[in-house]
Amino acid sequence: MRILITGANRGIGAALMREAMARGHAVIRAHRTGGDIACDLADIASIPAAFATLDGPVDLLVNNAGVIGPARQEPLDMDFEGFARTLTINTLAPLAVVQAVLPRLRESQRCRVLTISSQMAWMGYRKADQIAYRASKAAVNKVM
Repeated sequence: MRILITGANRGIGAALMREAMARGHAVIRAHRTGGDIACDLADIASIPAAFATLDGPVDLLVNNAGVIGPARQEPLDMDFEGFARTLTINTLAPLAVVQAVLPRLRESQRCRVLTISSQMAWMGYRKADQIAYRASKAAVNKVM
């Protein structure tokens, strides 16, 4: 299986990459600082060109890259620029990556897309903290 993982340089993405490779899968790593594909997901306009370099089928796309920020994301103290960046990376970028990779996914007989979200997206969660992160994950659930 050929797997493309965004945010494969650390955290969950790196763990997914190691596990996939241990199971004998071919992994394409995408992250800001390099990997097989270098792409800053905060720059939506750059996504199509970054993934246009892909050659051959992709069986599984794992939209893993994401951010928790900004530092200030409380109801009465919101970093709106940071909120917009969080929405871009966590919600819009996964959709843009799917669109960019779709031709390669269609080459596969078993293509799948997996997008990492969070239980913090649950609307019934009672805390009013990390609003930008929570909203972005709730939105990506709806988008995907």
